[in-house]
Amino acid sequence: MKREELNQLIAKDLLKIKAVFFRPEEPFTWASGIKSPVYCDNRLTLTAPEVRTDVEKGLAQLIGEEYPGVEVLMGTSTAGIAHAAITAHIMGLPMGYVRSGAKDHGRQNQIEGKLEPGQKVVVVEDLISTGGSVLEVVDVLRQAGAEVLGIVSIFTYGMQKGLDRLAAANVKNVSLTNFDIIAEEAAKEGYIRPEDVSRLIRFRNNPSDESWATL
Repeated sequence: MKREELNQLIAKDLLKIKAVFFRPEEPFTWASGIKSPVYCDNRLTLTAPEVRTDVEKGLAQLIGEEYPGVEVLMGTSTAGIAHAAITAHIMGLPMGYVRSGAKDHGRQNQIEGKLEPGQKVVVVEDLISTGGSVLEVVDVLRQAGAEVLGIVSIFTYGMQKGLDRLAAANVKNVSLTNFDIIAEEAAKEGYIRPEDVSRLIRFRNNPSDESWATL
């Protein structure tokens, strides 16, 4: 499937099951206190078999195209684990995952699954916003001696803070779809008004500036 077609397919899928849900007139409040017109929960893709199939096949396609030398997939904990497992199965690759912290018992692993120093790894993530959590995973893998080829994700906001962090860490990310595409598809499908798209982009560009809330 062509990349543009894949981007739009996944955007439509996420909107259909409300994994990405826009509500500009009644914003959600993030833990930071920021008002957000969008809610994102890509875990919902796991309970929608048709969408899940599109997502996993799409992830396999992106990895094959962008990271042909990959030897191991590593999921982020917890949202990326299932996607890494299913995609690795499709591609016939080993997989593991990285805990948010080392276990306090047993072997006290932070990386679960076999990983040899020098192996070429792709990190599987469900969502990229500011990039902080996924870059912690990349750092853990690099410290273990892995060669991290990059990240593959279902959805990215494309926030400048996240882009800057990824660039500073010299980490590539490719996503199945992004905020701009989903906003455009939401307007086409009637989930939001066409005039809401520019408001949503203003939010994406500067989440702490709540001027987007007024037309």
